[in-house]
Amino acid sequence: MFDARGIEAIHHSPYSLVRYQYQRISQPARCGDGIGMQESTAIAASRSGSFGAAPAARPEPGVRSEGFRSLLRRWLVPSMADCLFIALTAWLFMAGSGWKVLLGDADTGWHIRTGEYILDHRAVPTTDLFSFSKAGQPWYAWEWLSDVLFALLYRGLGLKGVVLAAGLVLALAFTVIFRHALWRGADGAVALGVTLMAASASTIHFLARPHVFTLLLAPLSLWLLDRDLARPGRAVWFLAPMAAVWTNLHGGFLVLVAAVWLCAAAEALKALRPEEFGKARWRPARRYLILAGLCSLATLANPFGWRLHAHIGRYLGSDWIREAVEEFQSPRFRSESMAQFEALLFAGLVVAGVLVKRRDWYHALLIGFWAHASLGSARHVPIFALVVAPVLAGEASGLWRRWSAGWPKRSLHGIVRDVAAEFGSGRRSASVWAFALVLALVLVNPPGWWPADFPEVRLPVGLVNRHLDGFAAGQLGRILAPDQWGDYLIYRFYPRQRVFIDGRSDFYGPELGRDYVRMINGHYQWRTLMARYGFDAALIPPGWPLAELLKRDSAWCLAEDDGRALLFLRRGARRALNNPADSAERLSGGQEQMAAAAARAQWGDRK
Repeated sequence: MFDARGIEAIHHSPYSLVRYQYQRISQPARCGDGIGMQESTAIAASRSGSFGAAPAARPEPGVRSEGFRSLLRRWLVPSMADCLFIALTAWLFMAGSGWKVLLGDADTGWHIRTGEYILDHRAVPTTDLFSFSKAGQPWYAWEWLSDVLFALLYRGLGLKGVVLAAGLVLALAFTVIFRHALWRGADGAVALGVTLMAASASTIHFLARPHVFTLLLAPLSLWLLDRDLARPGRAVWFLAPMAAVWTNLHGGFLVLVAAVWLCAAAEALKALRPEEFGKARWRPARRYLILAGLCSLATLANPFGWRLHAHIGRYLGSDWIREAVEEFQSPRFRSESMAQFEALLFAGLVVAGVLVKRRDWYHALLIGFWAHASLGSARHVPIFALVVAPVLAGEASGLWRRWSAGWPKRSLHGIVRDVAAEFGSGRRSASVWAFALVLALVLVNPPGWWPADFPEVRLPVGLVNRHLDGFAAGQLGRILAPDQWGDYLIYRFYPRQRVFIDGRSDFYGPELGRDYVRMINGHYQWRTLMARYGFDAALIPPGWPLAELLKRDSAWCLAEDDGRALLFLRRGARRALNNPADSAERLSGGQEQMAAAAARAQWGDRK
């Protein structure tokens, strides 16, 4: 009565059986099909509830064993998506620099400490916690939910938990992109190649920071929107609560908001076509306009309300940020990852032109929007890559199939065509191997494999450890350090050690930022600026112009030079705990004036 597919459907689920039977009776009966008039009558009777009292026959032992073998194949044979996920995970943790890449940005440190503060105080901070230069000033901890997740992972597994979660999220994100490309009709080989190009172009943001959640949620939301465009359903309304959660994870929630508004605009453009008539043509535009409004309103569900949006607007529109922060500047096409981005960019713009001709306004607008954004700011390059990859893979596969359709199967082109089509046409459900790999990474702790600290190649880990007592007790006073090193000091010594500046570029603003740049570059007012902020120590790289000036200044002594970092101490500096109350006082009133006067007197003596 049932063939092999029917037997497999029985063992999967009742829904699979019904779907299988429907497909069988909806096709004309053919000789050798294994289904005849009696089976069709039995199916119809089962739907109407008119089966007789005779019990159903038990499956034969061979049928049961076949179903068991099918289940084993489903769980033990990895799909292409499984292989990609495993390969990306192995690349991130077992090859090359491993986890050191993910901890290449010390911003992770202050995210962990912010999350711990929230867990301890059960409140999101609204004023600065970490600096003496702007102590107590209003601060938007807009990624607070990511900070909490990082803090929980850190408390459970240490830095291993943070880098492991970030790496798995990244691997899952590009697995979703690969699956999305297959869903759009891409051949497996083409989908894999384009996905790997997108991953390579995105390596500039392969860091354990909150933006990894955007790199996962963006392809998920875009795929959900694509599915709804192909076949409208209720699932798309899940984007509204997703927007609310996303807003508290990372500022990349604007990717979703922009996509839905562009979708509404595209459907409105379709409705304006002269060949469309009737009110029904506006129905899709109204649907996505309502969805865009709901997603936009959902982003207000954050501790700061609409003020967060105003803050983000000022931040992204700041000329100072675009000039001073490298990731906000235009991309520099001097690396392998930028070469991959360049290839995706040109191919994406060509595809956008094809989509316009086909009147696929949504994807054309989406590609054009993020192409423009990525050329203006390197931080948008990964977003463009994940937006364009599924569309590009689908269009490239269609072009290849049309070009190779006339080639015989035994020709080289025909063989390549068929192999590419077969490459990703197998089962797409997850096997046990991806879960087994994740479990193994969580449980296995080989000596020296997982991080005990941030990588020393970028941070003054060794020097800090050799002067641990002074740093840990805050006895070095106010320290001038690069913003990334400030992040590390927060991670190691908060709350006893406050910093002058750290990676929160949206918080410190242009005035303090310009003072910082002037000091590190040896501006002629560097002494006045250092006296204004009352520095007692300087932990700086050897390549800074300021380093040479401090070596020649009798008011400062070089405590250590380990080749990676220099530690200077101001002669006669007060070695006391660097608490926030002291920090606030020392930047106000007579204290500041006295420090400036002392600096001027010292400079006059040296003259």
